[in-house]
Amino acid sequence: MRSDVTHFRCSVQDGIAHVTLDRPDRKNPLTFDSYAELRDWFRDLAYDDDVRVVIFGSNGGNFSSGGDVHDIIGPLTRMSMKELLAFTRMTGDLVKAILGCGKPVIAAIDGICVGAGAIIAMASDMRIATPAAKTAFLFTRVGLAGCDMGACAILPRIIGQGRAAELLYTGRSMTADEGEHWGFYNRVVAAGKLDAEALQLAQQIAAGPNFAHMMTKTMLLHEWSMGLDQAIEAEAQAQAICMQTADFSRAFDAFVAKQRPVFEGN
Repeated sequence: MRSDVTHFRCSVQDGIAHVTLDRPDRKNPLTFDSYAELRDWFRDLAYDDDVRVVIFGSNGGNFSSGGDVHDIIGPLTRMSMKELLAFTRMTGDLVKAILGCGKPVIAAIDGICVGAGAIIAMASDMRIATPAAKTAFLFTRVGLAGCDMGACAILPRIIGQGRAAELLYTGRSMTADEGEHWGFYNRVVAAGKLDAEALQLAQQIAAGPNFAHMMTKTMLLHEWSMGLDQAIEAEAQAQAICMQTADFSRAFDAFVAKQRPVFEGN
């Protein structure tokens, strides 16, 4: 997997990609360049078998302060409608790339997680937070609608329509306790344990059947727009495909031998 990135941090070890934004002095804002590079990186991830799981972590006590006020917000006020639409489509493409990358993504959230940073957390498959995590979809605070980068479609599915509506209308921060109670965070852990908890979860997933995980993520995405009959048929086909993998046979052989299966992702 390409780790020689320029506008964010990335390292890969034991099938786990560790990604963070790299401007801790500014609470890790996004720029035009980091948006585009993250989008391309997640797109490429779909074709890379070396990465099994992604941890999108915090850096310097914060996850992300969203779009940089000076590098993004200011220039946007001077753009034409065509240029603005190109930008908003590009940011939406980052969400599509995260959803379509075929790999489970864990967001490890500490401190500030707002705007586009909150969207990245939302688009992840799982979220672990610290008590200091403050997640806000604060688009209305800058005079914009809450319907940014898929928020009106995805957030209600995670925390419910009414709760999502409150956050998107007011732009207020969701506390760690609220996030855990509402199901946005899978769990809240002490700040000193955040990285270890995320890594432990990533290692547990990475040890599983990678191809089957890809299929699970694909079905979680595609079944949003399916009826129940379609979903059941799609899952029947997906599972039949997984039954043809060597990992399925490995699991059976290990069970018979009373051993723990070692999956190889094929």
